[in-house]
Amino acid sequence: MAQQQLGTNNLNGTNSEYTGEDCEQLMTRSETDSWHAKSSTRSKVKVERVALVVLCLLLAAALLIIYRLSEFATFENMKTRESLKKLEDHIMKGENVLTDDSFYKCEEGWEEHGGKCYYFSISQSSWKQSRDECRAKGGDLVKIDSREEQAFLERRVREQMKESEDKFWIGLTDSAVEGRWLWVDGSLLDESLKFWTGKEPNNVAGKDPNGEDCVRMGKECETKDLKCWFDQSCSKPQRSICEKQE
Repeated sequence: MAQQQLGTNNLNGTNSEYTGEDCEQLMTRSETDSWHAKSSTRSKVKVERVALVVLCLLLAAALLIIYRLSEFATFENMKTRESLKKLEDHIMKGENVLTDDSFYKCEEGWEEHGGKCYYFSISQSSWKQSRDECRAKGGDLVKIDSREEQAFLERRVREQMKESEDKFWIGLTDSAVEGRWLWVDGSLLDESLKFWTGKEPNNVAGKDPNGEDCVRMGKECETKDLKCWFDQSCSKPQRSICEKQE
């Protein structure tokens, strides 16, 4: 016979004959299936390993970022504590706020106080000219917002004055409407923050037919009440106080 009969099996009442060729095909198919199964298993293991490596790298990166942020926060806290310690030391010595880069700092020629910078002019000019000079410096004639600020300015003016008429313009005027005193920013003079001395303002006409519409402060200050404002003709040459934010 051309093909060798290998056997006959009765399966569910049906006879099935297998030849040598059939057996060889079955063996080949089994080996192929086994190879595919192993290959699939190896692929899954490889993917899982890659995923695990990626996850580990992401976790390491996250931990590094957290560590760096923690280091930065610690460094900033140390800087803050050092700055506060310096400030405390200066306050204990009766000094003003520090003038290093961590705190307020004014340009050369300006004085710092309360977060603002002040410039006390040496030359004398009219009120308008003085204001223009202040603006050219990036500020304006001073506006006094508190009793504490008035006390500071009174002390500094008293220290700089060399004679009774050596007074300083401030940013207050009633040139628009007589008796309606306005600061240079357009705000109305606060009734609780008036520091007129004696019978001022008296609006004496004198040589100026417009009267005395601008305000200066000077030496004849009643120290207890800090009252050292005088109205004066806006054209009279005086020194001035400029003010600007840091």
